[in-house]
Amino acid sequence: MKSRTMVVVIGGGIAGCSTLYHLTQEGWSDVVLIERNELTSGTTWHSAAQVTNFGTNQTMVGLKSHSIALYKKLAENPEYPINYHHGDGGIRLANTPEQMQGYRHFASMARGMDVHFEVIDASECARRHPLISTDNLTGGLWDPLDGDIDPAQLCQALAYHARRAGAEVYRNTPVTALTQHKDDTWTVHTEHGDIDCDIVVNACGYRVNEVGAMMGVHHPVASMEHQYFLTEDIPGIIEADQRMPLIRCPISDYYCRQEKNGLLIGFYEQDCKTWGMDGIDPNFVNALCPDDLERVMDVLEGAFERMPALRHAGIRAIVNGPITYTIDGAPLIGPIPGKRNAFCAIGLRAGLGEGGGHGWLLAQMIVHGEACYDTWSLDPRRFTGHANVELTALKAIEDYQNEFRFHFPHEHRPAGRLAKTTPLTPVMAAEGAEFTVVNGWERVDYIKPAPDFHPSLTFSFDEAFNVVAAEVKNVQNNAGLCEVNGFNRIEITGADRHSFLGRMFCGAVIKRAGRVGLGYLLNHHGMLKGEATVANLPASDRGPERVWYGSAAASEFHDMDWLAQHIRPGEDVQLRSLTNDQTILVLAGPRARDVLSACARGDWSRDAFPWLSVRECFIGFTPATVMGVSFSGELAYEIHIPNASLYAAYLALRKAGEEHGLKLFGARAVDSMRMEKGFLHWKADLITEYDPFETGLDRFVKLEKGDFTGREALLKRQSEGPRKKLVTLQVDATHAPVHGGASLMRGSKVVGTVTSGSWGHRVGINLAYAFVAPDLAAEGCTMQLDLCGDLFPAKVIAPSPYDPSFDRIRG
Repeated sequence: MKSRTMVVVIGGGIAGCSTLYHLTQEGWSDVVLIERNELTSGTTWHSAAQVTNFGTNQTMVGLKSHSIALYKKLAENPEYPINYHHGDGGIRLANTPEQMQGYRHFASMARGMDVHFEVIDASECARRHPLISTDNLTGGLWDPLDGDIDPAQLCQALAYHARRAGAEVYRNTPVTALTQHKDDTWTVHTEHGDIDCDIVVNACGYRVNEVGAMMGVHHPVASMEHQYFLTEDIPGIIEADQRMPLIRCPISDYYCRQEKNGLLIGFYEQDCKTWGMDGIDPNFVNALCPDDLERVMDVLEGAFERMPALRHAGIRAIVNGPITYTIDGAPLIGPIPGKRNAFCAIGLRAGLGEGGGHGWLLAQMIVHGEACYDTWSLDPRRFTGHANVELTALKAIEDYQNEFRFHFPHEHRPAGRLAKTTPLTPVMAAEGAEFTVVNGWERVDYIKPAPDFHPSLTFSFDEAFNVVAAEVKNVQNNAGLCEVNGFNRIEITGADRHSFLGRMFCGAVIKRAGRVGLGYLLNHHGMLKGEATVANLPASDRGPERVWYGSAAASEFHDMDWLAQHIRPGEDVQLRSLTNDQTILVLAGPRARDVLSACARGDWSRDAFPWLSVRECFIGFTPATVMGVSFSGELAYEIHIPNASLYAAYLALRKAGEEHGLKLFGARAVDSMRMEKGFLHWKADLITEYDPFETGLDRFVKLEKGDFTGREALLKRQSEGPRKKLVTLQVDATHAPVHGGASLMRGSKVVGTVTSGSWGHRVGINLAYAFVAPDLAAEGCTMQLDLCGDLFPAKVIAPSPYDPSFDRIRG
């Protein structure tokens, strides 16, 4: 066994084997995989191994397309062929118009990745799969490349090709401990000796937290028991002149695919069961859980109704084994929060179908620092302090029970709610708030007009449309108050804080005390990494001279890691998170200054406290920090308040607002208003696939200022010209908002992809942001938007259609 290598991958299932293989494809041959037993002896060996192209965002579709192409290539390799039933086709069934509408959106989204789904009616579903009934069936989504693969052969093939490229695989080598050194390298201790390495990858399947504990981390991954059975031969399959397509059924919570001349039938029963919560037997290897068919009888009845031939088919074998889930059902692929040179590929509930893509993207991150796609939907740092196995188990049960039911817009399922709250959460609930969830935080979405108000789940405008319109109107004409909890706030101190930030941001960083600036951070490829406000607070009885760095709530771990990793040895910079200690109350509207003046001493006039100012004060008797910034396009103040006195400040503001028409507003109103102002959303419009010039942020780039992270790469990109440009679109549709991922068309050609959309209530326009081909980015250019299967005219308009002069923000 080697004593030194570049990367040690721990775990010999699909995640580990794919990562090892793709590291060699990226040019790193000095890499090692360690497996405690034999390859594929965990979840991988009993996987149903379905390989679909379906995903609910473009990153997922892209990694699945890579998996399919890779598996086809491996299967056809004469040196080490594998069994892969490629292109059998698959149908996701639906029995409601709303589900069909969702499928049309996903087909539009996938088209932008050159993946072509087909939305078909019930009779066509039955024609393509002659064993199914059309009772209570509306139609389905057809994936022509759906198929299945032999899981053990796949992993062995990946390991074979990785070995040929120079990688080594050590089986029957349990890891006993991990040690990280001062230079951030690692020693992996095993029963057969130690290996020093630069980077460690946790790809340990359901044993993820056993290895996580060796690093001192806790991964939000839990396992569920999952059962399927194999039938005896079915005459209809024997007589068919084709292999049967795969079926995934949200109506009856089952899936099936052809296995020899019978079927493999898998169940997602409501009476489901977690596994391994109290520890896992060290000897649970190539093992299964006890059969429990009683638990799936209700699902089986539904499968019988959909596929009557099953009533006459005998059961050849039953499989019940653990599969892993995360809080949102998507895997954790990328850097481990709070650690350096540590990555993971875990929580792969659909590991075989996606695993080729997971290893591909992770290897790119390890070797190049970033992947070809923005991987935020997979990033382990998308969950923060609330993420634990207990919460994950609740969400895993919920996801398991809804396995084939996609999330609708504005759908927030009930499991694991109230993970993060503030003293105002019950107060807002008493005011009639409907809540959305942002990084675990309960945030007001809008104020319900009645306690029994429950909008429909739909991709069209729902019944909250007029409610949101009224909130926006009041902010435009009077004053509104909105709680923004969980907003990421990092306090930066030290003599080198300004030079440090100057190096991190691609533009000018304001240094003057009492002033606020907005800027953008790039990665080493010159692509957008983050967006943040920088507020310079003078010394006071509340602290020394300091900078408050503020960014999106979801970026809490992401941004802290990025900043911490770039502090140079000897640099006098300290970082301290205030995210969970303070909450923002946003006061917005033309009468906001009157409200603030009524409850806070001092001169709040335009001259004394202009836009982009920051000041410490008291709201009533509550200490607060006020910033003159706006995400709504109206005169607005961010009021940062310690959570211990948040309720008192809230009451003071409400009292002061009584004579000024102050009303509450929520996140949906904010999203509408920010789009009217041309303000972008991190990880919707601001992604690592594009640079600031492509994203229309030229004014925030100062190439002449000297060195900053990503500068040289950005210069090179600038000389090559843009691949896409972010534009604002006016869409001629009044029945539905534009959804992120939708495709823009010119004839049969995809010319762009929507990043976000919302109705602009102040301008009366259905708005969208989209990346389009550069020759279509000029104002007045037209194209067509595929909105849930129907084409609507879309025209490029100037950014910030509401108050483009910014006069209202300045007050």
